[in-house]
Amino acid sequence: MARVIDLMHLGRPRVIACFVVGDVLVDPGPASCLPVLERALGDQRPAALLLTHIHLDHAGASGSLVERWPDLRVYVHERGARHMIDPSRLYDSARRLYGGDMERLWGEMLPVPEENLEVLSGGERIRGGAFEVAYTPGHASHHVSYLHDGTAYVGDVGGVRTTPGGMTIPPTPPPDIDVEAWHESLAVVRAWRPRRLAITHFGESDDVEHQLDEVGERLDAWSRLARDVGRDRFIAAVREEVRRHGDADAAATYEQAAPVEQLYAGYERYWSKRSVK
Repeated sequence: MARVIDLMHLGRPRVIACFVVGDVLVDPGPASCLPVLERALGDQRPAALLLTHIHLDHAGASGSLVERWPDLRVYVHERGARHMIDPSRLYDSARRLYGGDMERLWGEMLPVPEENLEVLSGGERIRGGAFEVAYTPGHASHHVSYLHDGTAYVGDVGGVRTTPGGMTIPPTPPPDIDVEAWHESLAVVRAWRPRRLAITHFGESDDVEHQLDEVGERLDAWSRLARDVGRDRFIAAVREEVRRHGDADAAATYEQAAPVEQLYAGYERYWSKRSVK
């Protein structure tokens, strides 16, 4: 099984995880958490980063790690590769969401040299066949998942579930949420028949079918809610549902991992694109 490093985002536990699988890191997290990651690694030198997608909370530290270890290989979907080479557009897009809080939340995102990239499309077997790759869009158009030794490393496609017994919610930030594609990706993960799911927010769980069912059901329910009631009522209803499933501290952890305003913004973008078709 993987070693889970809690990156202690903004000092809070169980928000962002990095998984250590032998000499591989799956989703190294943001640059703001680099000191925690480096302390946890100690003398261990990774050989590769496997990125599920390029969002800052998953991949922001990649360039910094390549700067430290210039031979580090970085695996990323073909749709995200150019943003790793030149992250300026990605960073500017995130800045529109986070404004002056960017540095505190995520730190600096350095480019990854093109020669360090291993570009994926889905269907590959990598690292000597130890990892199977699947293209799993829905949360992001450049999202992939990895299967290794019975564990599916599913990034955000498997939802946000900050404790093993907690509720699972779909993280739906803009710009490219696709509900139908997400359901197809859940079916891809099911077809692997994994014994465990590993999600960045947060950790591993072995009740695979329950978690995948829950993220799919809530994805649809909250999508309809966003369409039907508008921003303010959506935010109030989702926050109340999260509060019903845990205490105030648990609700704050979910809010940090998947801010509710962004959940609505992703659905709003999804529905606006459908209305144009």
